[in-house]
Amino acid sequence: MPISRPSPRVVVFDFDGTLVDSDEALLEPFDMLGIDRSRVVMGSAVAEECESLGVSMDAYVDAYDTDSVKPFAGVEEMLSGIPRWTILSNKHPRPAMAELARLGWAPEVVMCADAFDWAHKSLVPMLERMGLDASDVAMVGDSGGDLRCAQEVGCRFLWAGWNPRVRDADPEGEVLDEPAQLLSALGLP
Repeated sequence: MPISRPSPRVVVFDFDGTLVDSDEALLEPFDMLGIDRSRVVMGSAVAEECESLGVSMDAYVDAYDTDSVKPFAGVEEMLSGIPRWTILSNKHPRPAMAELARLGWAPEVVMCADAFDWAHKSLVPMLERMGLDASDVAMVGDSGGDLRCAQEVGCRFLWAGWNPRVRDADPEGEVLDEPAQLLSALGLP
């Protein structure tokens, strides 16, 4: 029998690899800058990853194609059924905001890498900004870094198993096969 939990007031999403199929778009700038893809750690903070790979973050962002990323199938329908949602991302804000504008998405709050002094993201400042606590939110993501954000505050975490990378990793915890499952998993109408 499934555990009965109250519905969250806000759903917090990671952006890349969770809402949008962006792995290729994230890797292509590294290709252009001469970095072997096998060295790139997906889910890292953009500034930290650029620094560890010895490339300029500005050069990386300039090479990033904000027109190539598409939502995973079913994500737009899922988002239309969520009353309050936000984005917590390690992405540079310039491409993030360009992609959100192109997609016509308007999350209640967007916090990107600059909000965390370019270090790995954290749910703490978002909860503080919104006057929420861990019991008010659920987080959906595709990486161990996303899971750590949820664990840091003690909120519920769900894996975006519609991303093939997540599905192949077969992580422990709540793994959703498709975006439509999120609404029922969280008890949202």
